[in-house]
Amino acid sequence: MAKRRNFSDAFKAKVALETLHGDKTIQEIAAKYQVHPNQVSTWKRQAVEGMVDVFSRGGKSEGPTEAEVKELHAKIGRLTVENDFLAQGLKK
Repeated sequence: MAKRRNFSDAFKAKVALETLHGDKTIQEIAAKYQVHPNQVSTWKRQAVEGMVDVFSRGGKSEGPTEAEVKELHAKIGRLTVENDFLAQGLKK
């Protein structure tokens, strides 16, 4: 059985954007990137459908950024240490 290939989001976006340009056919693009033409068509469709979300949000991302997540994890760690310290003080 053949191993399933995983493509990065950046690669998918690159291929989909090239199909949206319309300079080459889907078959030519599929041959260039060595993927199946059906896969290229799927990525193109997903890109077109996803554009609605980009414009409806006003270009803002939906979730927290990676920096925000790291900051929150650090804060959780600090609060956990404080709680453990205070809990030990109450036991004495």
